[in-house]
Amino acid sequence: MKSKRLGCVLALVAGMAAGSVMAADNMLFHGALVAEPCTLKPGDEDIRLDFGTVIDKYLYANGRTPTKPFTLTLQDCDLSLGQTVKITFSGNKSLELPDLLALDGGSQASGIALGLETAEGKPVALNKPSQEMTLASGSTSLALQVYVQGEPTALAQKSIGLGAFSAVATFGLEYE
Repeated sequence: MKSKRLGCVLALVAGMAAGSVMAADNMLFHGALVAEPCTLKPGDEDIRLDFGTVIDKYLYANGRTPTKPFTLTLQDCDLSLGQTVKITFSGNKSLELPDLLALDGGSQASGIALGLETAEGKPVALNKPSQEMTLASGSTSLALQVYVQGEPTALAQKSIGLGAFSAVATFGLEYE
């Protein structure tokens, strides 16, 4: 009985050794090297904004909160490669406010969504490119804002659900 077990183990080891010899070229690497007009400032690829405490009565009275500003800084901008940029924020859209970002499924709060806009107050719709923003040679700061808005049904029925909330969006830059 000992010899059978030993035989099985040796056969298994021999099979693994043969398999690793045959798998010599099972990796493929590819990519594209491109010239972008600007680089994103290190740290700006991961932006976190804390709204702190949002009071439901404020939303019922005003519909939305004041904005929270944030900036995306583009560095080393070479205007010979592009003179404008569009930003697309992607994420799960609110069912009632489709241009706004829905809360994550793990959020306790409900009846609210997050909106994005430029520093001038122009809306930046979710999942759609923004209006063109002009690049400056060297460094360009893109000032943007986020706000919490009550969804129409929740505002009308005074049914905003209380609790912690979070939402996640990704952004992409398109140069022209």
